[in-house]
Amino acid sequence: MTQLTTQDGTPVSRLTFGTMQFGGKADAAESAAMYDAARAAGITHFDTAVRYTDGAAEKILGQLIKHERDKIYLATKVGYTGGAGRANILAQFDICRSQLQLDQVDLLYLHRFDDDTPLQETFATMAELQARGAIRQIGVSNYAAWQVMKAQAVARDLGTRIDVMQPMYSLVKRQAEVEIFPMAQDQGIALVPYSPLGGGLLTGKYASGGTGRLTDDPRYAVRYGQGWMHDVAARLTALAHDASTDPATLAVAWVMTHATRPSPIISARSLAQLRPSLAAADFAMSADIYAQITALSPAPPPATDRLEEA
Repeated sequence: MTQLTTQDGTPVSRLTFGTMQFGGKADAAESAAMYDAARAAGITHFDTAVRYTDGAAEKILGQLIKHERDKIYLATKVGYTGGAGRANILAQFDICRSQLQLDQVDLLYLHRFDDDTPLQETFATMAELQARGAIRQIGVSNYAAWQVMKAQAVARDLGTRIDVMQPMYSLVKRQAEVEIFPMAQDQGIALVPYSPLGGGLLTGKYASGGTGRLTDDPRYAVRYGQGWMHDVAARLTALAHDASTDPATLAVAWVMTHATRPSPIISARSLAQLRPSLAAADFAMSADIYAQITALSPAPPPATDRLEEA
């Protein structure tokens, strides 16, 4: 896989911290407390996006990393709205730099695939930003494997490459195992999956009447609304109890243990909520426990759907 390093040359941490809650559910003080805890736990990779909490996430993160910029690997995203045309990429990236108060980021993601813009235009723009030193590496988020391969061919013709991919992946969302993970391994693309806790479902809090994205956001309610997913969460909680740990710790550690060595993005609304995910970095995941967790949810069928060959 692509080796990601901070600006001082240090390999990035296995865990990535996501700032989607900064300036929203987490105010500036709580955001700073989580940042400090993440750094104390050895996290050097921080993820944000131009429109997270209307720009507040980038503004807060930019201030927090200012005193140690060369020790941080900073990723942001553009193009969730407005498409992946040259004008939109450049305009949104200028907003990123203004909000972060930085001239350069380490990794710039295209937030999602744009069917309406030629890949040549999109990746020529990304290559230009890279050549100017405004970004160090190029990433894509929410792309299908075939979309990555088309884009990678275009990028290669431009003298660059896609180095990082950000797919959804958790114990209840395993579709990435079918084609995305094998493709990334073949192409040497680093994997930084989001939502390892399944929108909080795998913490077990909803079974006890807790609230969060699944109760507050209709999109998440649909995404994780299937009964079998809630059954998986309940069984993970029971397994965590037997292992004397937290279900969130198991969920994140399970993602980290995949053979492709993903670097899952962890996030939270508070320091107390964050701690079990941080603990995943030090959890001793045995082959037996990994197998038990894996068996809790159905494996997606292979791409050819020839189960006898899986």
